[in-house]
Amino acid sequence: MQMSPTKKNFQVAVVGGGIAGLTLAITLHHRGIPVTIYEQASAFAEIGAGVSFGPNAVEAMKACHGGIHAAFENVCTRNLWPSKQKVWFDYLDGWKQGDSRDANNASRQDIAFTISNAIGQTGVHRAHFLDELIKLIPGDIARFNKRLENIVERTSDGKLLMQFADGEEHETDLVIGCDGIKSRVRQIMVGEGHPSANPTYTHKYAYRGLVPMDKAIEAIGEELASNACMHMGPGGHMLTFPVNQGKTLNIVAFHTSPEPWAEYPRLTRDGTREEVLRDFAGYGPNVINLLKLTDPKLSVWAIFDLGEHPVPTFYQGRMCISGDAAHATSPHHGAGAGFCIEDTAVLAAMMEDDRVTSVGDLEAVLATFDSCRRERTQWLVQSSRFIGNCYEWRAEGVGRDFQKIEEAINYRNGVIANVDIRKMCEDAVEELARRLPRQVKGSL
Repeated sequence: MQMSPTKKNFQVAVVGGGIAGLTLAITLHHRGIPVTIYEQASAFAEIGAGVSFGPNAVEAMKACHGGIHAAFENVCTRNLWPSKQKVWFDYLDGWKQGDSRDANNASRQDIAFTISNAIGQTGVHRAHFLDELIKLIPGDIARFNKRLENIVERTSDGKLLMQFADGEEHETDLVIGCDGIKSRVRQIMVGEGHPSANPTYTHKYAYRGLVPMDKAIEAIGEELASNACMHMGPGGHMLTFPVNQGKTLNIVAFHTSPEPWAEYPRLTRDGTREEVLRDFAGYGPNVINLLKLTDPKLSVWAIFDLGEHPVPTFYQGRMCISGDAAHATSPHHGAGAGFCIEDTAVLAAMMEDDRVTSVGDLEAVLATFDSCRRERTQWLVQSSRFIGNCYEWRAEGVGRDFQKIEEAINYRNGVIANVDIRKMCEDAVEELARRLPRQVKGSL
């Protein structure tokens, strides 16, 4: 694909090579904006298992670069039943001991209600998606083994000096931190002592497991195994959806605990099948039968976010944070990665604008980004916490009332999905135009 010739007299540095950083670097590069991406690891790599994208995220991919959407389609696994292509999740009372019997006379719970959207469930393995995205990045704009330590402005010319742990310094005009929930760029911006410098524990953790699809069907029946399900209960919930082109069932079982997370800054630890079965003791047959199929050793993921101490600004000078670095959220809406790509679409639209040509225009871009994105993204962080509690019958004013849970999900999913991404980008460009110095024809 041909890049458009650059008209920009500035250099952009993207810190972090996850979904947020790669989509931003891809989009800027293919729009002719000089960009370098810095990754602290020796290669681009994503930790974590499944991630899903809603209609807003898919439209944001298309607005960014066609290759990003193609990468998503290449690795996406949807619900296996044709009749459930628009189903996001079927919701069940995971605590009940059984509504009905299957052909083998085994007890199981029935579906209580269903949530649908325009594209249904879209399960993507993070690492597989990243492998596709990497193909869109030319090797000469990537720098590896670069762990950022500090950013300082050089007084002689205003260049930003990025100081790395290996002793090297690289200069740039704009730094965009896409370096995740433990973002170093965020710490530099707000100060290490600021409450938002580090994420906080939500007191939920999740066991992640994978089960062969044939075994899952034996355990809970074909309908529930083949399509995305949310099993709700008191103080815990379990979601399942097919991955690996339907050969495997992905299981994520969340548990709420009053205890602190002792392993921080590590966000994962080793767990066991016995441990998850203890945490879900008393749950109904769907949940227990699936959990018994998981491996004896499981990974446990702490759920941290920026909900208790939202970042007061997404930029300072010519430093900016985007994606999880700016608004790390719990996963209960399945929308965090999609909002990262929305960020990319808005930032790229403004930087591509013909009126943005020099270093002097960049702070207006970042101020507009903060104005356009902070309220929506920080709303998601709070809403995701609320919805996670809905699934566990802990949400204030909702409790175990399934009708209220369904209404809350539909309303909040609507806020997430029912947006016009292209108009979002156009509105940002219009606001940017009001912030930029007026450019008079014929003036120097």
